[in-house]
This record gives sequence, C-alpha cells and structure tokens, in this order.
Amino acid sequence: MPANANVLTATKPSQMEEARQVVRVVRGRPASDGAGVKLTRVIGQGDLDMLDPFLLLDEFRSDSASDYIGGFPSHPHRGFETVTYMLAGRMRHNDNHGNSGLLTPGSVQWMTAGRGILHSEMPEQENGLMWGFQLWVNLPAKDKMTAPRYQDIAPERIPEVALEEAKVRVIAGHFANVKGPVHEVATQAVYLDLHLRPGANLDVPLPFGHNAFVYVYEGQARIGDRASRELVRGDLGLLGQGSGVRITGTDAPSRLILVAGRPLNEPVAKYGPFVMNTPQQIAEAIEDFRNDRF
Repeated sequence: MPANANVLTATKPSQMEEARQVVRVVRGRPASDGAGVKLTRVIGQGDLDMLDPFLLLDEFRSDSASDYIGGFPSHPHRGFETVTYMLAGRMRHNDNHGNSGLLTPGSVQWMTAGRGILHSEMPEQENGLMWGFQLWVNLPAKDKMTAPRYQDIAPERIPEVALEEAKVRVIAGHFANVKGPVHEVATQAVYLDLHLRPGANLDVPLPFGHNAFVYVYEGQARIGDRASRELVRGDLGLLGQGSGVRITGTDAPSRLILVAGRPLNEPVAKYGPFVMNTPQQIAEAIEDFRNDRF
C-alpha cells in the first residue's frame, strides 16, 4: 500500500468498560460473481446469511488475471450501499449517471445505490495482484429510495493513526479522536483497517448496540480478553456486545478489518442486486429496471 501523508500519532484509547468477545467464527466459501470473477464470500452465504445491517462481504484476491479480468459489467442496485476497499490493483467504475472513477490501492468507494443505479466495475490491469473487499450495507426503509451518490475516497484522504504497536486506517467512524472521511452513513458505520505488529495489544472502542465483526486477512490474532479466540487468515469473528474489543497480535504481523454498524431491525427482502423490505417492493424494483427507470 502506498505511503500516506495523512499519518497521525496518538495515544492508546482508554481502557474499555466491557470488552466484546467472539461469539462465533465463520469461514468464507469460494464463489464467482460478475463475469466469472473468483472470490471468497464471507457474509451472504449459507453459514452467515447476513449480520444486520451487513448483507454481504466478499474478499477478492488473485494474481491470476483469468480470475478477475472479466470484471463486473454493467449491473443494477437498489436499496442498499456498496463499499469497495482496494488493497492492491486498479478497478474502474462507471455508471448510467455519467460518473466515472478509478479505485487504486488503499482507496475506498462508498456507493449509496438508493432508488436505483446501473454501474460497472472493471479491472484496469491485465496482470498482477487484484485484492480487496466489497461490503454491502443495508439502508433503512426511509432511505431506500433516496438519490444515488458516490463517496470516492483517495488513499491519501484516509487518516492513519500511528501507535507504538499498530497502525489504524480510519475509513468510517472514529478511532483515537480521528474521524474517517466517509460521512452521512445511515447505519453510523465503523470501518477500520488494523495493522498489528508482533505481540501488539490494542483496545478498540465500539458503539454499544452496534453489530460488529473482525475479519483477518493476513496473519493471525487473538480477539477478546478473558475468553479470547485465535483467528487466522480467512476467519470472520462475530463479536458480542460491549464497549469495544481487545485485539492481541501473535509472533508475526497481522492485518484485519473491523466493521460495526447500527442494526436496522427491519424486514429484509432480497433478490440479487435488490434489497428492500417487502416482496412487493422487490417486484417493483424488477419492473422499474426492465422499463429503464433506473
């Protein structure tokens, strides 16, 4: 990942009153989407259909162009948000509103599909590593038909908090009094990318009542305090309630994402790229798409 000029030093957050523990560990499943892009589906599969408000989490990672070169040609979305976080590679997005942007290593695109959008996500490379995540975040009923919008965040706009034992990239939410650049998210989401040095001991505050998970994408780490669980690369740990989570490094560096959001506690009706509250609304979405009303 390229060097970030927006690096801030900070002291560790104050000790948590009640640490969250891992209540369940989930492994992703191999999947394919778009025009044959190979990926690992972690949320949105049989072992974990969703974690309100999170509908899907995919990790795509391959240095074989045949696994990703087909990309994601033009497709619709309605009723939720897509969050793409790039670790390596280059991906171009275009939509039917005339927007275009390039995702590069360390960048984020937080797209609010709202009432409907058609967009494509296509690789701008023919070789090399393509690596990143796509997260789907549900929208509350009152916002499902809002106007579509993008928040394209370049790598240098994401603040990095430098601690003695870790580095934390703050994409959304707060950490150590540093605020991420993503704003106006209905679910008050927290999205952090944690880089732990060997033996690190990091306490991360989280809003009480938010649903939360950690996903280890490099190395391994212990999650929790009194009954900690060791997670390895590819493990997603669902976190119970509390005021934060303790993460402890092992004898090698580790990297993981920590994501939390306010649950909506609303009915969910899903059909492919449409996520609404009722089957009737899904039928209306399909009809609108077929009649070019996106």
